[in-house]
Amino acid sequence: MGKACIFAALVMIFTASVCFAQDTSQSPLDELRRKAQEIIRSKGQGTNSLSDDKIVAGLREALSQSTRNAVASTGRPDGFLKNEAIKILLPEKLRTVGKGMRMVGMGSQVDELEVGMNRAAEQAAPAAKQIFLNSLSKMTFQDARQILSGGDTAATDYFKRTSTNDLTTAFAPIVHKAMLNVGVIQQYDKLIQNPMIANSGAAQDLNLDSYVVGKTLDGLFHVMGQEEQKIRKDPMAQASAILREVFGAAAQQKQ
Repeated sequence: MGKACIFAALVMIFTASVCFAQDTSQSPLDELRRKAQEIIRSKGQGTNSLSDDKIVAGLREALSQSTRNAVASTGRPDGFLKNEAIKILLPEKLRTVGKGMRMVGMGSQVDELEVGMNRAAEQAAPAAKQIFLNSLSKMTFQDARQILSGGDTAATDYFKRTSTNDLTTAFAPIVHKAMLNVGVIQQYDKLIQNPMIANSGAAQDLNLDSYVVGKTLDGLFHVMGQEEQKIRKDPMAQASAILREVFGAAAQQKQ
């Protein structure tokens, strides 16, 4: 509840009490006191004053908006490659060797592989849209209330719980095909045959497909979390009236 609203309500109650001491005409003063108490109660209710249907509708719209934005942001050329927060780098096992290769003038092989992995992720990301919509259709009233009253990325965490397995299954063939199309498989095979890597054993038991799929998911959820935080931070800036009402009530309840 906003401090200004509480203060105004308390002033009304205090005024009513003072006037009551000076005047036996109780009706107007009782009405003033009643209105002040209603302000406090209504401001303190937050999301409790919203119906389950409205909360679910608001959450579904917010999640639809954040997922659309996340997919649009990542599922385009340079969506991963030019975003330093989610750019897919050489697998950790190969990074030390990769640095050595750069030092001896073989950095282009490393760069080509990294570009290819990011291109594969960018091509896979749009497949998430329908999976997220399917997850939304399963949302319950309890899910919605927990998301609304949860942390800054509670909605994103909901998607992680409900969609990760389906996303992994859907992304795997897309990533593999994309990596073939952009030459990642060939680049990787060439890279691990380099004596610096072959002799180190760094590529042993490394599944590049799984690595890129996992990093694609990480990047997508990272961007989705950023979108969710924007909505929670400033619900009044959102274009949708229901988003402003539902998230505005949740933000007010936390004050």
